[in-house]
Amino acid sequence: MKLLSPAISRLARWRLWRIEQWRQDPVAVQRQVLQDLVSSAQYTEFGRKYNFSDIFSIREFKQAIPIHEYDDLKPYIQRIMNGEQNILWNTPISWFAKSSGTTSDKSKFIPVSEESLQDGHYKGAKDVLTMYYNFNPESDLLTGKGLVIGGSHTVHQVNEDVHYGDLSAVLLQNSPFWGHWIRTPELSIALLDEWENKIERLARNTITENVTSISGVPTWTLVLIRRILEMTGKSCLAEVWPSLELYIHGGVSFTPYQEQFRNLIGKDIHYLDMYNASEGFFAAQADPNDDGMLLFLDHGVFMEFMPVEEYGKTNPGTIGLQEVELGKQYATVINTNGGLWRYLLGDTIQFTSLSPFRIKVSGRLKHFINAFGEEVIVDNSDKAMAIACQRTGAVVNDYTAAPVYFSDKGNGAHEWLVEFEKEPEDITRFTHELDNALKSINSDYEAKRHKDIALGMPRLKVLEKGVFSTWLKSKGKLGGQHKVPRLSNDRKYIDEITAMFLSART
Repeated sequence: MKLLSPAISRLARWRLWRIEQWRQDPVAVQRQVLQDLVSSAQYTEFGRKYNFSDIFSIREFKQAIPIHEYDDLKPYIQRIMNGEQNILWNTPISWFAKSSGTTSDKSKFIPVSEESLQDGHYKGAKDVLTMYYNFNPESDLLTGKGLVIGGSHTVHQVNEDVHYGDLSAVLLQNSPFWGHWIRTPELSIALLDEWENKIERLARNTITENVTSISGVPTWTLVLIRRILEMTGKSCLAEVWPSLELYIHGGVSFTPYQEQFRNLIGKDIHYLDMYNASEGFFAAQADPNDDGMLLFLDHGVFMEFMPVEEYGKTNPGTIGLQEVELGKQYATVINTNGGLWRYLLGDTIQFTSLSPFRIKVSGRLKHFINAFGEEVIVDNSDKAMAIACQRTGAVVNDYTAAPVYFSDKGNGAHEWLVEFEKEPEDITRFTHELDNALKSINSDYEAKRHKDIALGMPRLKVLEKGVFSTWLKSKGKLGGQHKVPRLSNDRKYIDEITAMFLSART
């Protein structure tokens, strides 16, 4: 470890010229990425169907291939999982990253090729390290270890050749040898699935390590930090790990957690945001003083940008980097070296800089709650509400839901405001039925609700009839196509409605 860490550190610093190459000519680099993707996949079943061998320009590519959502590609993906190859990509696919569900499935499975691992996820990780050293040349990051807190790491075997797990499990199982030297905990603990036991073992096995960085979603990281402080009796994490200098986060907004992290860590450290999804490693914060994330343009993904107003059209239009504008909302459409073609990712982004191209993730195309990594969409909540009504005999007029963030008083939760046409006899039972229905529909919500470790029981408030209409009227949005937002990832709407409800009762 002592010999290896300085060598990796020097390599990370020397790689800066590679990043500068694709930063300086981004449009040409992206054009080359698409050419390589099309050439590689031209003799796959998908490539033959859409005549990849006859495509010689971006315009021809976009004309030939329609935009796909997961359900459109699902038949191809299912065949690959059943053992067929050369369907979407020209090299063997033996791994799938299990991600949050679509409107019709509890989970979705993203194909992961060797190219998407090496030229995407791992290359992106090396670039994050390089960019960090560029802004922190005196860093001692690799004199210690990086604590990696992933999601649920269980690896499942579909057949002799095909496995799936969440992204962190796939990355850990396939990581290069040097990754094991600079990471903690050991693989056997990292791959544990039962979170109560996992948090306990993570804490016990890392408190004696020299941890210099932490990577993970904020919710689980907070749970672990609090357990470590309980075990050690220390007042802050800096007393446990005095060399801690970096926290890398992503997946959910960090804004609600910033103050809690500063208080629990007890000293100033660096915070970096990154955009690494099952489908690819898309961006990361290059400059700690700039909230925007540098778009990764030479990592096996060709990107298109759909203005959000195009979503839902029969033939929605997309644009390239040379046409994007600052501050405008775009849905990302990707083409990857894992075999996703004109795939609508579902995230919305905004460009914060055009030279270089920097972005921030602004949300999802549809209403959602993803404050804790649960990725609950309106289709999930509508179905769960219908199931709860069916099981309790209730009838719901309208509802809205939003997160209750982690605080010193307790874990996070979802708050629901519900206006009933016919109330259930037992509100507590209705709440439990709603919770259980969501668990059955959405695997990420189910994981976050496990033993209330990250996400507690839903908190439901019954509104008097007419509150939602009054609120819509106050916004000038009563009637027509205007609706109460079912889900929101912040508390703006729910706090306004609650205030109006309380005001009407006094």
